[in-house]
Amino acid sequence: MNGVENLGSFLSRNWWLMLLRGFVAIGFGILIFAKPQISLQVLVYLFGAYVLIDGILGTSVAIQARKELDSWGVLLFWGLVGIAVGVLAFWKPDATALALLFYIALWAIAVGVLEIAAAVRLREIVKNEWFLILAGLLSVAFGVWLIARPEAGALAVLWALGAYAIVYGALVVFFAFKIRSYVGQLTRA
Repeated sequence: MNGVENLGSFLSRNWWLMLLRGFVAIGFGILIFAKPQISLQVLVYLFGAYVLIDGILGTSVAIQARKELDSWGVLLFWGLVGIAVGVLAFWKPDATALALLFYIALWAIAVGVLEIAAAVRLREIVKNEWFLILAGLLSVAFGVWLIARPEAGALAVLWALGAYAIVYGALVVFFAFKIRSYVGQLTRA
């Protein structure tokens, strides 16, 4: 089995982690829309919790994959970036809206680039890997938009973050079900 097949096999066995990530993102987005009057400090804590959970899941996946995947270090980096940004959000809750904006933007860009790279590697074994590519492109575009528009008001950032989280989560959920079907391909081969 080559590295790409190992990655596909590993993800298909752990597809539920991608599904969980997608549902957490969707829940985060819905919460933002349901409570638009949310304060910036509460947003910092919500974002910190979301990114910390995502980072812990990513780190867990990387640790489980270290014996199977040559590129497990990329997964570990992805997870550790999430943990670091999550801890930073809790450690400095009085950060300005601009600092939070850049935390979110840099995290979204990093996650997006890593997801695009993973999807490109998976294209040989998974049809419709474009769900993960779209999720990655959406993350990068969202991060770039936040950096380009720092003067956007907190409410606009909240709405954009909520919309991004829901769409991103839906794409990751679709990808999770797609990668789950890879298990069937392995058992038939």
